[in-house]
Amino acid sequence: MMGLRNRNLLSIDDFTPEEIADILTAAGTLKREPARVARFAQGQTLAMIFEKPSLRTRVTFEVAMTQMGGHAIYLAPSDIGLGTREPVEDVARNLSRWVQAIMARTFSHHTILALSEYATVPVVNALSDREHPCQALADFLALSEHKAPLAGRKLAFVGDGNNVVHSLMLLAAKVGAHFSLACPEGYDPLPEIVARARAVAAETDARIEIGRDAAEMVAGADAVYTDVWTSMGQEEERAERLRVFPPYQLNAALLRHAKPDAVVMHCLPAHRGEEITGDVLDSPQSIVLDQAENRLHAQKAVLALALGWTP
Repeated sequence: MMGLRNRNLLSIDDFTPEEIADILTAAGTLKREPARVARFAQGQTLAMIFEKPSLRTRVTFEVAMTQMGGHAIYLAPSDIGLGTREPVEDVARNLSRWVQAIMARTFSHHTILALSEYATVPVVNALSDREHPCQALADFLALSEHKAPLAGRKLAFVGDGNNVVHSLMLLAAKVGAHFSLACPEGYDPLPEIVARARAVAAETDARIEIGRDAAEMVAGADAVYTDVWTSMGQEEERAERLRVFPPYQLNAALLRHAKPDAVVMHCLPAHRGEEITGDVLDSPQSIVLDQAENRLHAQKAVLALALGWTP
């Protein structure tokens, strides 16, 4: 874990399988023993840049820094105007003189990359149009709590091949878990990310599958995951997506194709009656609140390790 100091988290692929295991182990440790870092970040500050609104991201990052004895500053879109009021590189350079880490939740992944290029402190991708690595780490922490060991498990995702899918697919490959995606034609994940995930999977004995038939992709799954059909920034596509995606709704009938003890996952917020039915979301099989809680612990581990904490 010594190699994680000052490291950015821009993509799941920034880390080796061994480093991913270290982060998940550290997250589990800090969940059980939060006092381990109770004063670690005293006097240190996290800048939180938001181009999109958020409940879970803002609260969990801010609570993480508070619980470590540090401080977090919320920067709304109107506070900065990334790329309009002030160039991204100038924002990164200025913040690096004042804070010890930067977290950004942006529309474009290029903004994350530019921040990391010009900042001299660690940058954490808290969501971009390409990836959502913090979510994936929290999700696999939750999976490890319910379905350990992760290697050889099957995670099925139904819906859009979006940023969450990209991170989940890469992380599944890193830990040796099988990943299957059922999505409509025209909504596939990026080919280069699929290719990279399959290359990693070949080394970890994992499988990456993409198909159109939801029941086929969910068959035998240990976990079934879905996300909203229309993400922020895609509002003009909503009507078309509502027409295309109903065969991929996570409902009781679809869930029956998974293992009887399969867990249900969703990164939230959920649109009940669209991508998932209320009875499934609220069922005993649902671990969505564990996922949400684990955003705190996974992100705390990422921040602590990047700031130099040694477990």
